Amino acid sequence: MTPFPISENTPITYAGAQPKETDVIVIGGGVIGVCTAFFLAQDDKRVVLLEKGRIAGEQSSRNWGWIRQQGRDPDEIPIMAEAKQIWQDFASKTNLDIGLRIAGVTYLAQNDAEITSFQEWMRHAKNHNLDSKMLSSSAVSDLIPDMNAKYVGGIHTASDMRAEPWLAVPALAEIATRAGATLIENCAARALDISAGRVSGVITEVGLIKSPEVILAGGAWSSLFLQNMGIHLPQLSVRATVSATVPLPIVQMGSVADKNIAFRRRIDGGYSIASGRLNKLFVGPDAFRAFPKFLTQLKADPFGVSLSPAAPKGFPDAWTTPRAWASDESSPFEKMRILNPKPDFNKIKKICNRFESLFPHLGPIKLKSSWAGMIDTMPDVVPIMDRAAEVPGLTVGTGFSGHGFGIGPAAGRILASLSTGREPGHDLTRFRLNRFSDGSKIKLGPAI
Repeated sequence: MTPFPISENTPITYAGAQPKETDVIVIGGGVIGVCTAFFLAQDDKRVVLLEKGRIAGEQSSRNWGWIRQQGRDPDEIPIMAEAKQIWQDFASKTNLDIGLRIAGVTYLAQNDAEITSFQEWMRHAKNHNLDSKMLSSSAVSDLIPDMNAKYVGGIHTASDMRAEPWLAVPALAEIATRAGATLIENCAARALDISAGRVSGVITEVGLIKSPEVILAGGAWSSLFLQNMGIHLPQLSVRATVSATVPLPIVQMGSVADKNIAFRRRIDGGYSIASGRLNKLFVGPDAFRAFPKFLTQLKADPFGVSLSPAAPKGFPDAWTTPRAWASDESSPFEKMRILNPKPDFNKIKKICNRFESLFPHLGPIKLKSSWAGMIDTMPDVVPIMDRAAEVPGLTVGTGFSGHGFGIGPAAGRILASLSTGREPGHDLTRFRLNRFSDGSKIKLGPAI
């Protein structure tokens, strides 16, 4: 099979000298961090983005490539509407085809309980004037006529989009550098530099960069970075496996999912296929510590999570991964430049069998490649976008719970605004950092 396109063997693109000072530092070179850097540069801020491995090396390039309003938490929907427009603006700024297409998203219901959950979410769609609509069983057959399955019904949002993650995020990085951002790959941020009780810079593996503002967008590594500062964030990482087929005849141009399988047409003519309910949580110290806060999620089981007693060596929640280190010693981030979990090949076989059963006329499915990524999830399945009250000068954007790719451009704009004191343009109460420590009841986001 073809190896995953971004790895530690990928040549370093951004290897400039580390400056001594800057206006804002962004930690993390995924879609959130890259978009944040762009908007800061567009605002004429001197911004340095630090990436311990490669731009988009982790979950930002390994996700499904869905850009959806459908199924979102109601407080995310206005942000997602902004993100859709920014995606189109970004696509116009690059000569590379990043695969951005308005092709729709469809969820399929296998029973009446799922139809009921779709109908409940439709209230939010109507409140936000989305073009989402319920589908009857016959409407599902009309939408995907070659599918060899009978569904009770479904829900469809025609204006939702798709893109190719491992093309899109590196392209966004190039756009950010053209806007004036400085990106540095293969350079881990070890710790914040604190002076007089507030952020004064970041200590990297190379040395100190002075800055009064830092934005943490470290994905699955954010919680570990904060733990070293004594801030405990209930964030866990869940492994999700994806496969890419060879080019196939068209069965649907958009993105489709039921409880057993998800698939999306790619610009190379194949399909990305996965399952939202065949994921693995590696149990470690953080999982034990955060377990009470995740009880609501585990009962609802939105990810279909199974448990493994130990994370692989070097993973953020591995038993042997240090929770504290000095800024003048090697950190866990240097020891694992790219979090590259092995895909679950037993699950891949099941996913392929399901796809073949849905579309038997395609014959046996041949795969081009398979990979896995680590989803950074919060107890309520919605992200954090907030200033850190405990550390003035620090802004946190993390825990996007498997749907950060689509919302990433708007999340980046919001984080840039928070860091520079501008109005974020949205009600961010739902995404506050202290919601897990202020006694608030955990309100689980939609599990559709």
